[in-house]
Amino acid sequence: MNLLHITSLQRGADGDPESPNAANYDESKANPHLNLPDPLRLKNGKKVTTRDMWWSERRPEIVEDFDREIYGRVPKNIPPVTWRVVSSTRETRGDVPVIMNQVLGHVDNSAFPSATVDIELTLTTPANAPGPVPVMMEFGLSAQMRAVLEKRYPALFAGAEQWKQQVLAKGWGYAVYIPTTVQPDNGEGLAEGVIGLVNHGQPRGLDDWGALRAWAWGASRALDYLETDKTVDAKQVGIEGHSRYGKAALIAMAYDARFAVAYISSSGEAGAKLFRRNFGEQIGNIAGTGEYHWMAGNFLKYAGPLTESDLPVDAHELIALCAPRPVFLGAGSTKEDGWVDPKGMFLAEAAAGPVYDLLGKKGVGSSEFPPMGAALIDGDLGFRQHDDGHTPAPNWSTFLKFASRYIKEPAAPSVQRR
Repeated sequence: MNLLHITSLQRGADGDPESPNAANYDESKANPHLNLPDPLRLKNGKKVTTRDMWWSERRPEIVEDFDREIYGRVPKNIPPVTWRVVSSTRETRGDVPVIMNQVLGHVDNSAFPSATVDIELTLTTPANAPGPVPVMMEFGLSAQMRAVLEKRYPALFAGAEQWKQQVLAKGWGYAVYIPTTVQPDNGEGLAEGVIGLVNHGQPRGLDDWGALRAWAWGASRALDYLETDKTVDAKQVGIEGHSRYGKAALIAMAYDARFAVAYISSSGEAGAKLFRRNFGEQIGNIAGTGEYHWMAGNFLKYAGPLTESDLPVDAHELIALCAPRPVFLGAGSTKEDGWVDPKGMFLAEAAAGPVYDLLGKKGVGSSEFPPMGAALIDGDLGFRQHDDGHTPAPNWSTFLKFASRYIKEPAAPSVQRR
C-alpha cells in the first residue's frame, strides 16, 4: 500500500446478511450496465477482425494487462524443477486395477536454501490400458487441509471422490496436484514458497506474481512431468479446480496452451466472475488481508482510489485467453453458492463468445442465464448450475460428457494378421 501511495482500501462484502455491508444478492442492484472492455478491440480503438490480429495484437495486450495489473508476472529466473517418482503401487479403484505413482518435483533452491519447494503430484492410471491415456489433473487439497475441512464441512465432501471412478470408467487416468506445496496460501508465505525462493525472501514488486499465478505455474510444471510419463497421452491432459483453485485452474488454462480442456468450478471473484458485477464477493474481499497474496500488488489500487470500473480487463477476457480450447464452468445454486455469483460467471463466459467465434469455434450459445440444472454443452464453452452448495461433485458427469467431445479414450492396439 505504501508503494501504491494508498492509505485505505474498500471494505469487502460481508457474508453476514445482517451486516450493514452485507453482500448483495439482489439482481436489481447487481449493476446491470456493466460496460465491459471489448476483447476484440485494440487499445488504439481498432476493431479486431481476423484471427491473426487476435494472436499477434489483441491477445498480447490482454495478457500484459493481466500480468501487470491483476495476477502478476512470472519471473524469468525461476530455477529448474527436477522430478522423481517417490513410490509406485498397484491398487484397485472400484473394479479398475490401477498404477498409482507418488511424484515429487524439487525446485532448485541452491541460490536461496532457506526456501524449499517440493511440488507434490499423484498420478493414477489404468493398469491394463492399451496405450497412453488421457488424464484429468485436479488442483487438490493437502491431506492436512482436507482433514480439517472435511471435519468442519462434511456435506461439501459428500461424493467428492466419485469423479475419479467416473474418469477411470472412461479409460482415462487422473492426477492430483497440491498447489500449496508450490506456494503457501497466506500473506506471510510470500517470503516462502516459489515466490520467496525467487525473491530471496524479500518483498514483492508491484507487478510480481501472487499465489494464484504461482499455483498455475506449478500446474504447468506438473504437466512438464506428465509429458515424460509414457502412460500419459500428454496432448489430452485436462485441468480442474474448485473455488480458489478454480481461479488458479482457469489462469493455468489461459496461460498454458498445452492443457486440452478445463472444468472450472465455483471460481468466483478473481476467477470467472465479472469484477464489475455487484453480486456476492467483491474486489475489496480479494484485496483484503485474507486474500491479497493471491494477486499482484498493483491489484490493490482498484480497491483503493480506483474501482472495478477502472480495471483494464475483466473475467470474460481471461476466459477468452483460453480460446479456442474448450472450457466448462460450473457452480452451485445461487441460494447456497451465491458468494461466487453463478450468473456473473455465466455472463463472463457469454461475453468471451465473440473470441471463440472469431477463431472458428462456438461460445456458450446463449446470453440468457439457463434454468437450474440445464446443461449448455453444445458449444466449446459449457455451463451448468447444479442445485447443491459449494461443491464441484454434481457437475462432474456433465463436464465429462462435454469433455468427451474432445478427449478420446485410448484405442486398443491393432492386431497384425499374418
